[in-house]
Amino acid sequence: MGKVTGFLEIDRQVAKYQPASDRIRHFREFTIPMSDPEVQKQAARCMDCGIPYCHGPTGCPVHNQIPDWNDLVYNNNWEQAIHNLHSTNNFPEFTGRVCPAPCEEACTLNLEDAPVAIKTVEQAIADKAYELGFIRPQPATVHTGKKVAIIGSGPAGMAAAQQLGRAGHDVHLYERESKAGGLLRYGIPDFKMEKNFIDRRVEQMKGEGVTFHCGVNVGVDVKMEQLLADYDAVLYCGGSETPREAGIPGTTLAGVHDAMPYLVQQNRRVGRENIDSVGWPADPILAGGKHIVVVGGGDTASDCVGTAFRQGAVKVTQLDIRPQPPEKEDKLAVWPFWATKMRTSSSQAEGAVREFQVATLEFIGEDGVLTGVKCCEVDERRKPIAGTEFVIRADLAFIAIGFRGPFTDSVLKELDGKLTLNTDRRGSTNVVANDKDYKTSIDKLWTAGDIRRGQSLVVWAIREGRQAARAIDEALMGSTVLPN
Repeated sequence: MGKVTGFLEIDRQVAKYQPASDRIRHFREFTIPMSDPEVQKQAARCMDCGIPYCHGPTGCPVHNQIPDWNDLVYNNNWEQAIHNLHSTNNFPEFTGRVCPAPCEEACTLNLEDAPVAIKTVEQAIADKAYELGFIRPQPATVHTGKKVAIIGSGPAGMAAAQQLGRAGHDVHLYERESKAGGLLRYGIPDFKMEKNFIDRRVEQMKGEGVTFHCGVNVGVDVKMEQLLADYDAVLYCGGSETPREAGIPGTTLAGVHDAMPYLVQQNRRVGRENIDSVGWPADPILAGGKHIVVVGGGDTASDCVGTAFRQGAVKVTQLDIRPQPPEKEDKLAVWPFWATKMRTSSSQAEGAVREFQVATLEFIGEDGVLTGVKCCEVDERRKPIAGTEFVIRADLAFIAIGFRGPFTDSVLKELDGKLTLNTDRRGSTNVVANDKDYKTSIDKLWTAGDIRRGQSLVVWAIREGRQAARAIDEALMGSTVLPN
């Protein structure tokens, strides 16, 4: 695909960033788009590798037909490229911005550390399609008379709603927050993805007949029992939002917070909304002029780092209990799977101090207010090493060690004892449903996304939403033309 000799002639290039000194002054996206000819050159690097591991399951969870749309871009056929991309992915402008790109890890050219710039090309296709007017509502021509309710408007809920709406069902999407998007809107900072992209998709879906009910907390404002009675099918896409408990002494000190309330607040500020939010603390959390410690080494921790810098933090230290990974992986041992290697996010590159193989022993303070974080080095089994203790000054500390399941004070509380749940060895609680029909233990109730599989990637949520939509359509109609 692409240019036959492109991978031999053209070096890998990806979109550049604004300098850190400039980008930390605002919350807008800071990626500098590549020109169309530059994107086409990168698409031309896609080789006819025989077995395109980028497709999945080792690469892309939604099975994007990556060589196909690379070839279309190379040949300047942007309209057919977005059509092909939409056949597997409802929201490529989301994944092109926030997906960690396991497809590039699985690329054959990654054996030479120069994979095709798949993520860059994907984002360019979506952005170009909007620019040229290729993305517009696709309402169903035939209506089935069936009504479907979807709870949660994150990527799983939105993908399912769009698929079911296009299949001709009357779809109603219920969202607890004031605007649609779930953690895409309220968890992911604007400097990674501005929210006008969500707004555009919402308008498209409204044009396809999807009805949005925002500010409605199902299980509290509207009972699940009522939805199950009023609709032919209900899909629960509540996400995974309850923070994992750290078990660290001192978490009650003023200045110690879970990561998500901090990120949600700032996203609401940027979106010109009141910082009050259902399920999250309302007291303002601001990092300006402060020393910040972030506990955790994942994407959420990185988002806290970038947000703190933009709020004017004096110093940001990130603590990771895992050993510092190698700069380069053993390709023959791990390819085409996701490799453990040293990765530096754009937020970390803005000046964070990163401490590896360090355990957080205690949050310490004076008069109930955080003043520092007591740490120590750990061995390969994550056991503290005696005599290595040290204290990091901290005015604010954020705990970003993952999520253990959905909020339990609404839908799960109402369905307590009726809905089969599964608790894994780490204490995460998920709603039980397989990945074939996505049906729960309650009649007419399906589930998909993080609430079923546990916290995961946006691209996995989109895939689950699409598959659940297919399962629901088949259950309601006896057959389905929705893609698997």
